[in-house]
Amino acid sequence: MPIDEAVALAAEPRTGEIAWDHKDVQLYHLGIGAGRPATDPDELRYTLESRLHVLPSFATVAGAGSPGVISGLSMPGVEVDLAKVLHGGQHLEIHRPLPVRGTATATSRIAAVYDKGKAAVLVLRTEVSDADGPLWTNDAQIFVRGEGGWGGDRGPSTRLDPPVGEPDRTVERAVREDQALLYRLSGDWNPLHADPDFAKRAGFERPILHGLCTYGITLKAVVDTLLGGDVGRVRAYGTRFAGVVFPGETLRIRMWQGEGSAVRVAVSAVERDDAPVLADTIVQHS
Repeated sequence: MPIDEAVALAAEPRTGEIAWDHKDVQLYHLGIGAGRPATDPDELRYTLESRLHVLPSFATVAGAGSPGVISGLSMPGVEVDLAKVLHGGQHLEIHRPLPVRGTATATSRIAAVYDKGKAAVLVLRTEVSDADGPLWTNDAQIFVRGEGGWGGDRGPSTRLDPPVGEPDRTVERAVREDQALLYRLSGDWNPLHADPDFAKRAGFERPILHGLCTYGITLKAVVDTLLGGDVGRVRAYGTRFAGVVFPGETLRIRMWQGEGSAVRVAVSAVERDDAPVLADTIVQHS
C-alpha cells in the first residue's frame, strides 16, 4: 500500500526556517486578485508597501509555500501519484497578526491518516513560531484518490448543516485567466494548475485554480465586506474544497454574519449554475 499509516504517523516532524518580506506578501495579494482598482485606498493596503497589511491566509504560502501539500507527499510512509491528489480542506488558526516581514521556524508532520474507502485523507499539520512565540497553525487535508480501503479510521465528519436564511451579503469576484499562473509564483508549483496535459491526466479538461487561491480570495472578500478591512480581526478560518474553479470564471461568495464571532460562507462558480466550490466554511473573528 503506498500509504503506510503507522510509518506516516510515527515519523519525526520536519523542521525548517522560513522567511518572508513585503514583496512576498504583495505577490500573494496580487495572486488572489488584490489591486483592482489599482488606486483604490482599500486595495492599496494589500499592494503598497508603505500601507501594507497582511491577509492571514498568507500563512498558507509564507516561506514559498513550504512545508505545504506537495512536501507532505514526501513524508515517510507516503508514496502516491501526484495526479491522484486533491486538496480536500484547510484550517488555519492565527495566534498573532502576521508581520509584513519575518523569520520563523515551521514544524510539520502527518497528524492523521483517514480511510475514506475509495480514498485516503492525510492531515498535514504545520506549526509556525518566531522569537516571540506561536504565529499560526495550519492543517491541510490532502485527499488521495484510490488509496483507501485498508480498514482504517474513517475520521470525523466535517460536514455542517447549511446556513439558515438568506445571506447577509453576497459579492462576486472575477477570476482572471492568468490567475493560477500568477498565484503559483507564491510557491505551489503543482503542474495541475498550469500544464494542460497534466490536468487531462488528472481528469480535468484544463488546468484548475489552486484551492488555496480561492481560499484567499474568499477571506479577502469577508474581511473587506464584513470586518471593515481589518485583517487583525481574523482568528481562524476553515473550509472544505467542494469543487474546482477554472481560471476565467466568476466566484459568487455568500456570507451569513449570524450571532457571535463567526461568519458562515458558501462559494460557487457563477458560470456553472452556481456549482459549489467552497463549503462548510467559517471565519472566526474578534
